[in-house]
Amino acid sequence: MPQQDDGVRLGAESLGAPLGERATLVQFSSAFCQPCRATRRTLAEVAAMVDGVTHTEIDAESRLGLVRELRITGTPTVLVLDAEGAIVRRAAGQPRKADVIAALGEAVREGSPRNRAPLDAPPRSSSR
Repeated sequence: MPQQDDGVRLGAESLGAPLGERATLVQFSSAFCQPCRATRRTLAEVAAMVDGVTHTEIDAESRLGLVRELRITGTPTVLVLDAEGAIVRRAAGQPRKADVIAALGEAVREGSPRNRAPLDAPPRSSSR
């Protein structure tokens, strides 16, 4: 999945909720989206596991301007934001809990928008 989020930062005003102290899991959902329900549970569980992480759900139908700006093409779509609101990773469809935890770890560890990759991308190898 190509990254088109370079330089994009989301804040409390655009999300309609405050950013997490360490990271934010943003979920775009729609009313009749069955996978959105399971995604909501997964993201809430992961957010509850890590201090300073919040989960925010956005109704895609009521926020079409933001959906277009971020090129959201389906629901559920999950964005992982760092503490400053930079999009670190994204995934379309229902993510696996392990993938969310890994992406969240990257957002918390790096705390910056560099080295972005899709949530469903294979892990990067470390040269350290």
